[in-house]
Amino acid sequence: MGYSHLFGPVLSRRLGRSLGVDLVPHKTCSYDCVYCEVGSTTHRTTTREEYFPPHEIEEELALFLSPTPDLDFITLSGSGEPTLSLSLGRIIRYVKSNFSSYPLAVLTNGSMLWDPAVREELIPADVILPTLSTVEEESFQKIHRPAPGLTIQKVIHGLRDFREVYKGEIWLEVFLIPGINMEREGLAALGATIRDIRPERVQLNTLDRPGTEPWVSPATHEELAEAARLMGLPGSEPIKSVVYGGPRPSCVENAAAIIRDILKRRPSTAKDLSEATGLHLHEVGKILREMSSDGKLSTCREERGIFYSWTGD
Repeated sequence: MGYSHLFGPVLSRRLGRSLGVDLVPHKTCSYDCVYCEVGSTTHRTTTREEYFPPHEIEEELALFLSPTPDLDFITLSGSGEPTLSLSLGRIIRYVKSNFSSYPLAVLTNGSMLWDPAVREELIPADVILPTLSTVEEESFQKIHRPAPGLTIQKVIHGLRDFREVYKGEIWLEVFLIPGINMEREGLAALGATIRDIRPERVQLNTLDRPGTEPWVSPATHEELAEAARLMGLPGSEPIKSVVYGGPRPSCVENAAAIIRDILKRRPSTAKDLSEATGLHLHEVGKILREMSSDGKLSTCREERGIFYSWTGD
């Protein structure tokens, strides 16, 4: 069957084999990031809502997880900002109560941590992955194009307050864009703020898939290493592509629906889809050709190859 709120499992560069759980409608977010792989935000907001009946998500999770599939994480993420959902706390509690053998991660931009209710709801999760890419208001506005009322200081204060109450792991993403947030002084100030927040991991990220704005370019490995040095964070980790060995579970049944659900939320190469689904590369290629002939895919060539994105209904 197809799922309305689940997607994948996908091969995440940060979380391994991850089952995605989407809590908000497509491109509902507090940011409109220039590098976002899902495209431009269509509903930019900081107002929390219950976008879907939470029992729908719980029923899909029960159906998918009852055979105990091989997963590294269940991840609240997807096509928008999950902390905007008023179902956030309920879904976290449901997963931890019923499927506690799976680590639960929340992939968030960190912009809603100023809200005490959001901080409280996130506490049972195993790993929180927020983003902090600058401490300067000008570059914050240019990179993230946030909803009205959000400032970089508000985001930083939220991260600090969350660190004081959260006992799980924080894996902080720093997204670097050459020419925007890689100046020496800015990186030094960012490093000082990160040390104050005390995340368990600092993960340096840069463009890997087609972003929203064509002018965004990736940083090189050498530039990422220099950025870590300038921040004074020698233990930070450049996020690399994950390579998996061994057999993958087959997803031949409903393969087109599974691939569609992945491509709705993240551009992927044929190789990405093959590794995520367990399908042979030739079978993935056949499905992609059929989707392309129906006019449901767009393509973009990047350094890693041709990325496919879903443009159908």
